[in-house]
Amino acid sequence: MELLRRTEPDRGHLDGRLAMNLRQLRRERGLTLDALALCCGVSRAMISKIERGTAVPTATVLGKLAAGMGVGLSQLVGDQRTRAPVLLPPASQPLFRDPDTGFERRSLSPLFPDRFVDFAFNTLPARAVAAFPPHHRGIEEYLFVSSGQLVVVVNGERFIVGQGSSLFYHGHYTHEFHNETDDPVEFYIVVDGTGAR
Repeated sequence: MELLRRTEPDRGHLDGRLAMNLRQLRRERGLTLDALALCCGVSRAMISKIERGTAVPTATVLGKLAAGMGVGLSQLVGDQRTRAPVLLPPASQPLFRDPDTGFERRSLSPLFPDRFVDFAFNTLPARAVAAFPPHHRGIEEYLFVSSGQLVVVVNGERFIVGQGSSLFYHGHYTHEFHNETDDPVEFYIVVDGTGAR
């Protein structure tokens, strides 16, 4: 079942960048709404609402859209920069907030057209779960827990990652983040898409 919540676009919901980027990436690939829906497993109606900026997708739906188009999450929520030194103060860092779980993903790395690495800071509220579908083969993820304890399930295998610990896994498997504690968990992820190119 697809989940979304109606919302007015605002700073906390990507300033409409998600809507604009999704529409642009779909058109660049020559995909109709129906074709993208088939390729991603997300309904045409939902894609249309996201493109119009009247709905914010859950983390699972965002992951399906990214995987279906062969792009990273930051390409959906960020804005491209020229390759030069770039300072990104907090207000310039694209922030995705799952409307159902409260999971937050803040993109820390600038988005370059030829970039293969994505650096993100994530917060998962107490007792929440964020699930992502498989990425393309060759994508690898490096996770570091800076605060709390996170359970990561990769292709059915369960890892308990405590504060200060790191975990490497292949991104082309289904992966889920579980916070089984009563406190928020903060963690960083570096997504390396070099092997998928």
